[in-house]
Amino acid sequence: MTTSTFTRAVTIFAVGFLLLNAVLLAMINHFVWAAACGIGAVLTVIGWFRYRRAMAEVADARKEMKREVESIRDLLHTHRRD
Repeated sequence: MTTSTFTRAVTIFAVGFLLLNAVLLAMINHFVWAAACGIGAVLTVIGWFRYRRAMAEVADARKEMKREVESIRDLLHTHRRD
């Protein structure tokens, strides 16, 4: 299982759990707590999207660093041979 699949599954579970709590709390007239659970579900989804964007940026930065390291190695090998 890849990391993105795992985080998606955990996020879906958390959102489902929060929404179920919201519905059940609303059924027993605890609307403040139901709203808190609903807001928590929305914030969980927003946080997951931000997490994915941040991880994509980290992956891009790693690729760029790898290219820079390779170019430095090539430059050092070129100067060493001369």
